[in-house]
Amino acid sequence: MDYLDHLEAEAIYILREVAGQFEKPALLFSGGKDSITLVHLAKKAFRPGKFPFPLVHIDTGHNFPETITFRDSLIEDIGEKLIVGYVQDSIDQGKVVEQKGKNASRNALQTVTLLDTISKHGFDACIGGARRDEEKARAKERIFSVRDEFGQWDPKRQRPELWSIFNGKINKGENVRVFPISNWTELDVWNYIKREQIALPSIYFSHEREVITRNGQLMAAASFLNIDAEDVVERKSVRFRTVGDMTCTAAVDSTATELDDIIAEIKASTVSERGARMDDKVSEAAMEERKKQGYF
Repeated sequence: MDYLDHLEAEAIYILREVAGQFEKPALLFSGGKDSITLVHLAKKAFRPGKFPFPLVHIDTGHNFPETITFRDSLIEDIGEKLIVGYVQDSIDQGKVVEQKGKNASRNALQTVTLLDTISKHGFDACIGGARRDEEKARAKERIFSVRDEFGQWDPKRQRPELWSIFNGKINKGENVRVFPISNWTELDVWNYIKREQIALPSIYFSHEREVITRNGQLMAAASFLNIDAEDVVERKSVRFRTVGDMTCTAAVDSTATELDDIIAEIKASTVSERGARMDDKVSEAAMEERKKQGYF
């Protein structure tokens, strides 16, 4: 067994623990490489049977079109249930207020939609593709991360996970966020994608795209970016290391069109993939504060 076999076996074990310990789990699906890898691992864990959980996507309405197209194609291919929660519904219902201004984003608004979706369907565990190497708040979060009845995370209330023993016992109204690939790195994910020949949305590979430079980052030119006269639209060869809301996900200059090229780029990079996420730059503790409010 090489190291990828060990990581795969650990993730499959965690997915099966979720199926065994919880009554109504769900897999949070963003259409990004990490959640796509989770779907692949779930197929290995539960096929030839059906998944013991649906996929859940929180749709901001500001997604990359390529991501939505890929999501729908994947769901049709695997034949599993998809539940979509719409941020626009939360806005229309007056539960959240859309941000204004040049750098407005719906990314933070997802939390309310996510918590409403969890409550509506009674999910007691939500599987996510977060990894410890991405960001410091994620680095200190356990694989089984307990959230209170308000969906909030308390870093001081985490449980020990000695010898890979996971405690999923919760009180009524609480839920657990579960991260099967928490111990993987970005490079591990890409090496696994290469080995398993996992299909991905095209935006992960170099392509020509109209972009603007905002706050030192290359942003895909889209109508909801509130482009004004100060923004210069250029056409560049770029790709995306991480996929989220278009208003907070920056591209990187790249000519990498093959998996080996991407892996070589990552090996040479000195910046985390979350370095291309504008929502993490609001403050030093931006991610931790969002998690305390119920974020993924």
